[in-house]
Amino acid sequence: MSQHTVLTGITTTGSPHLGNYVGAIKPAIAASRDPNVDSYFFLADYHALIKSGEPEQVRQSTLEIAATWLALGLDPEQVTFYRQSDVPEITELTWIITCQTAKGLMNRAHAYKAAVQENLDTGEDEDHGITMGLFSYPVLMAADILAFRADKVPVGRDQVQHLEMARDIAQRFNHHYGDLMVLPEAVVEDHVALLPGQDGRKMSKSYNNTIPLWLPEKRLRKAIMKIVTNSLEPGEPKDPDDSALFTIYAAFADPAQREAMRQAYREGIAWGAAKQQVFELINGELAEARERYEALVARPGDVEAVLQAGRDKARASATPYLREIRRAVGIRPLA
Repeated sequence: MSQHTVLTGITTTGSPHLGNYVGAIKPAIAASRDPNVDSYFFLADYHALIKSGEPEQVRQSTLEIAATWLALGLDPEQVTFYRQSDVPEITELTWIITCQTAKGLMNRAHAYKAAVQENLDTGEDEDHGITMGLFSYPVLMAADILAFRADKVPVGRDQVQHLEMARDIAQRFNHHYGDLMVLPEAVVEDHVALLPGQDGRKMSKSYNNTIPLWLPEKRLRKAIMKIVTNSLEPGEPKDPDDSALFTIYAAFADPAQREAMRQAYREGIAWGAAKQQVFELINGELAEARERYEALVARPGDVEAVLQAGRDKARASATPYLREIRRAVGIRPLA
């Protein structure tokens, strides 16, 4: 029997970048190899509908993100890897717990409050452009977690509120219908490596400073050569602790490599030579996985087969549990 059930959701919007890889994907895959953990990884395509009205983008992103996790070593035999929309129990549970969720709780959700505030700041009606998807997003997230009785959910600090809401919803359900729901705990990932982008700020799509994870070799080198550095000449000592380039190198390097690069900085390595070393290190780590990724994206049927197998695994757990939930709320056979 596993000691913990850990659940990780991956929203299917956009393509992954180096910051996603270092900060989330690599550590999550490493953690999934723990034999004492029952790991669930899902592609949150229903969540994507809140942000994206582009059907082809949602489909393409689902393919690219699934292929990314598989290419980087997520083992679908060891974990349950599925697409959210393939598990109807999640949406059924969403409605059941919606009926137990206080509207006042949803009013306090950060994303909703921020959207309302933005409308007020620009002189719009406070509900302008706000969909029920955005408003109810925390309920769907709660259902994602509660459907698999996950007790540990790794999240960034910005998602802690949603975990607290899931606990609140589960407690309210248990109070009415008996202790059927597991109260999840947030595992806050404060140690997550935040990679700087090409301009030195945090690597983020909103800053348009990302380095895509699966750039071909020549384009990866070109992107790394564009990382902003200062005007110190070759031979002049440089400060590794004040260098976005060194931070990126350190995220991929082992301790001996980091120390060698620190020494090279002290000795005045030329920026071009330092960037070449960064490129060689990153490319060396990603080259084989890139080949696997390209092969998977070229064979979407293979990725689909993995997700269908994951669906069956996920539903084997969710279906009997939803049967219990339905009985508890009174949705049951008459005879």
